[in-house]
Amino acid sequence: MVDVYGHEGAAVNDGDGTLGAQHRGRQFGPLGTALVIIPTYNEAENIKSIVGRVRKAVPTAHVLVADDNSPDGTGKLADELAVEDDHVQVLHRKGKEGLGAAYLAGFRWGIEHDYGVLIEMDADGSHQPEELPRLLTALKGADLVLGSRWVPGGRVVNWPKSREFISRGGSLYSRLALDLPLRDITGGYRAFRRETLEGLGLDDVASQGYCFQVDLARRAVKAGFHVVEVPITFVERELGDSKMSRDILVEALWRVTSWGARERVGKLMSRTKPSSAPRSS
Repeated sequence: MVDVYGHEGAAVNDGDGTLGAQHRGRQFGPLGTALVIIPTYNEAENIKSIVGRVRKAVPTAHVLVADDNSPDGTGKLADELAVEDDHVQVLHRKGKEGLGAAYLAGFRWGIEHDYGVLIEMDADGSHQPEELPRLLTALKGADLVLGSRWVPGGRVVNWPKSREFISRGGSLYSRLALDLPLRDITGGYRAFRRETLEGLGLDDVASQGYCFQVDLARRAVKAGFHVVEVPITFVERELGDSKMSRDILVEALWRVTSWGARERVGKLMSRTKPSSAPRSS
């Protein structure tokens, strides 16, 4: 099978067809230079490899390492990479403030420096840089592209069943609670057009972790942006420790439930609100 972007053997979830129908005939502008934002905290074992793979996969792309003052020296290693390669930049942050805060800082830096595409990518190799060209090709006809584990062609490698159950369950619960036509709402391998991020209201985003990814996807769909999912292979990290925690999962459950309840109450109130049109006598 060949998908709409010419990728043999790949499948694209175009919002179950609903978003695609709304955007038929729309002309998308050129992408511009891509900036791959890689948040780091104690990723000294991985940072050189992941940056090298990104530079090889898409030589024209730039890389921004957003380091949260890693005590293991990740920031220093990133600085060394930046000295050797003018396509690599480092954003040194004061301390560990969470994944969402690191991405928001990276987005703002990228927008200030006039990048046309801003990409989220983990530092641990779970998001394979070799699949980045697929996301960028799809972005030529979209506002936001999600690398998806849960569309046909997507998969995970070296995950225990418990982890897969949590991830699939989180995406399904978010999909139903928020009425979103997306399969992998919690994934963190994404490519945004600059204009998309500028239209999401980033100044009032306060969520972190899984919930940060759900929040941005939710905002994009509700704002009417054209969101596409392309399949990726997610590979569990081999080096270093996962940043996933119970607190991140609890925050995601609480916030998604709150957003969903608020939207349903709003819809109910709009249906029951009396019409202001004058009655005919």
